[in-house]
Order: sequence, then C-alpha cells, then structure tokens
Amino acid sequence: MKRNSSDQRQWTMDDNDVHPLDFFTNCGKLRFYCWDTAGQEKFGGLRDGYYIHGQCAIIMFDVTARLTYKNVPTWHRDLCRVCENIPIVLCGNKVDVKNRQVKAKQVTFHRKKNLQYYEISAKSNYNFEKPFLYLARKLAGDPNLHFVESPALAPPEVQIDLVAQQQHEAELAAAASQPLPDDDDDAFE
Repeated sequence: MKRNSSDQRQWTMDDNDVHPLDFFTNCGKLRFYCWDTAGQEKFGGLRDGYYIHGQCAIIMFDVTARLTYKNVPTWHRDLCRVCENIPIVLCGNKVDVKNRQVKAKQVTFHRKKNLQYYEISAKSNYNFEKPFLYLARKLAGDPNLHFVESPALAPPEVQIDLVAQQQHEAELAAAASQPLPDDDDDAFE
C-alpha cells in the first residue's frame, strides 16, 4: 500500500490497479491506497517502484496454488529491501475454494518472520477486514483502535463453508504449536 503524496512518481501501472479503501474508526476515517502488484513478476525490478514510500503491506497467496505460497519468501525479501520496518500481514486467500493445495500446517513462513497471518476469501468477504484492522492499529500505534462501521462491500459472490473453515482454523492453531521445519519453505519443490 502506498501513501498518496504530491511527489509520487508516475508508474506504468494502470490507475485501475490502485484501490482507495476507506474504513471508519473510533479515531476517524482511514484510507488505505492499495496497490495491486499481482502478476508483476514479469517486470522484475520494476515492482520495487511500487513499494517505495509504502507504509504497510499485505502479502497474499492463493491457498489453491502452491506456487504462490512458494513465492512468499521472495516477495517478503523484496518488500523488506525497499521498505524497512513496515508492518506486514500475510494472507492466504481463496479459503472458500474446496480444492485447497496449501494446507494449514504447511503455512509456516509467518511464524519464521513474526508476521500476522489471516486466512481470507476476497469473494465471500470472509475475514476481509482483519488484515486492515491489524495494519491500522500498527500504523496508529493504538491497539484499541477499532472499526466503527463496516465499509460498503459488494455482496459476496460465493458463500463460504464455515464448518470447513473452522476446521482449517483449528488445524492452524494446532500447527502453530509444532516446531518449525529446518528447511526454507522448500516443501513445494
């Protein structure tokens, strides 16, 4: 996410890839400018330009595509190289999809790097607000900050299986108490 400032350079990214997202908090209105860099791997170092002046970040992978989780360490390294000491959240998306490929016990990167992790579904809005609330609290330095009304969201495109998701969350909780593997997230090679 990038701060909107008058000295911001023009990037090759289409304006449609910048999404202002407003939340109303007990401390006032908060706007995140979300820069979607998905698919920018083909541009290599150009992606770094999107990170400059970033104040926080969400690294998102697709739980139905192992390769996306395998890329998380690279995305994290690149982000930390350009933006030092910003709050970062890791999110596993598409938890509403039945053929999950990245199992809860395999998601360990956030524990190694001390990142907050959330499982979400952008389609169903499941846990949609959690990464933003976490980042807002970090940026404001106020653990008591809370949203006072929900943002106007489009109706969900799918319904999430809450029983299956509760099982995934129980697996995550159980996995969190397991020792970390010695490898560097090479489980998907």
